[in-house]
Amino acid sequence: MAEPAVTGTWRLVIDTPIGKQHAVLELSTQDGVLRGVAKDDKHGDEIALTDLALDGDRLTWAQSIRRPMRLNLTFDVTVTGDELTGRAKAGRLPSSKVSGHRVTPV
Repeated sequence: MAEPAVTGTWRLVIDTPIGKQHAVLELSTQDGVLRGVAKDDKHGDEIALTDLALDGDRLTWAQSIRRPMRLNLTFDVTVTGDELTGRAKAGRLPSSKVSGHRVTPV
């Protein structure tokens, strides 16, 4: 089975109301299932992604963070080659622009 077109390590920038947040997204497959973790470069936190789904070029997932504040986030991005763009949403807060690029494929 071929690896999904999104596997690899991605550097993300989330343009939030409190400033730009940087994260590393690691996507892989295990037994044919897409899996992922997000890593916070600043604090070293590693968070498992939930509800991870790839439909064509649309990638969605959810994650909970503790820093800079406790939030449940949902992401909806479009992947084009080694670039991704989309939105992140945290509860009732306005959505934030997300961009990223793949730094290493799996």
